Amino acid sequence: MASIYIHFPWCLAKCPYCDFVSYATERDDIDHAGYADAIIREAEARARYLETDGSDARRIGSVFFGGGTPSLWDPRELGRVLERLRGLFAIDGDAEITVECNPTSLDGDRARALVDAGANRLSIGTQSLRQEQLRYLGRLHDPAGAQAAVAAAIEAGVPRVSTDLIFGLPNQTPEDARDQAETLASAGLRHLSCYQLTIEPGTQFGERKKRGLLPMADEGAVADSFLAIDEALERHGLRHYEISNYAAPGHEARHNLAYWRGDEYVGLGCGAFGYVRNRRGENGEDGSRSTGVRWRNAIVPKDYVARTKSMRSDAIDEGDGVTVMREDLSSESLLRERIMLGLRIAEGVDLARAADDLGIDPWTPERLRTIDALAERGRVVREGDVLRVPRAAWLFTDDTASRLF
Repeated sequence: MASIYIHFPWCLAKCPYCDFVSYATERDDIDHAGYADAIIREAEARARYLETDGSDARRIGSVFFGGGTPSLWDPRELGRVLERLRGLFAIDGDAEITVECNPTSLDGDRARALVDAGANRLSIGTQSLRQEQLRYLGRLHDPAGAQAAVAAAIEAGVPRVSTDLIFGLPNQTPEDARDQAETLASAGLRHLSCYQLTIEPGTQFGERKKRGLLPMADEGAVADSFLAIDEALERHGLRHYEISNYAAPGHEARHNLAYWRGDEYVGLGCGAFGYVRNRRGENGEDGSRSTGVRWRNAIVPKDYVARTKSMRSDAIDEGDGVTVMREDLSSESLLRERIMLGLRIAEGVDLARAADDLGIDPWTPERLRTIDALAERGRVVREGDVLRVPRAAWLFTDDTASRLF
């Protein structure tokens, strides 16, 4: 199994907390057709290299249009890209097709147009239902606009609708975080992503924090907000299936689950990352044994589009025309990633299955000692070959995973 990620790099404004490749642009300045052409050219080149025909085909279970703000893209051009991807890759008939949307570029007509283009899931960036918090986050919409966008998507008949909520904001109480989550769940949503605000280096918030100019939330209040949201959404029938994600049974985000389980993903578009297992008998660029390769595309839109016009299809490396970074991945490094990401989900990670897939022994003496020590402290539970983090210790998952490396 594999998935496809397509990056759309334009937004109407750059949020101060965002560290994704995105550029503030006026709607009329976006070359919708030209960017679609570039994505298709890259997809055709990647598909030939990835051997997507015949018995070696990678079956695609999800396609995700992320950004940036993909809901700014002309739905006809987005649909043209999706149609070509279906001709190039073995995309399942019931594959999850997600488009990220912002409330400022989503109404009922746009939601229906995206469904007509092939989308069956919309992920809406609400982030907050409080005006002062939206202002702090640099968002362009207001609370009424966010709720109207969610309602429009549901009323338009989008099969699956999700939204994002950020908590851990300055002066925010756990009760406020809980109430916002409950309001969104009451709107009929079957999936919510609730993220703690993180301050990334290189962002506007990162620079302001470095200079001591950024108001920050109390850590205790953030932890209490996490627990309050958990209790509220569980009461609404939404299972806490990943640290930051809640869903009704059957409404989990398949695309994100594929990441957390270590599946391959083909990254297309400006600034996109991709990861695939090496073809049989292929080693890394330096001749050493390599299990997989991760790449990143050119990050400036005009540069990316120009590069696709002369892209090579016989390799993934800095010389193919579009790739600007290639990283050869060993089995041990991939196992560490499986642990780090797999421990984020409620089901945990089957360490033996992952290691068997990668051809290595996961049960090193040092790792076994660490597992025993963590289990004594209630930080992990081992059930046969499966390791998982109990809910009471989810706040410490990153630290727990790092100890198992």
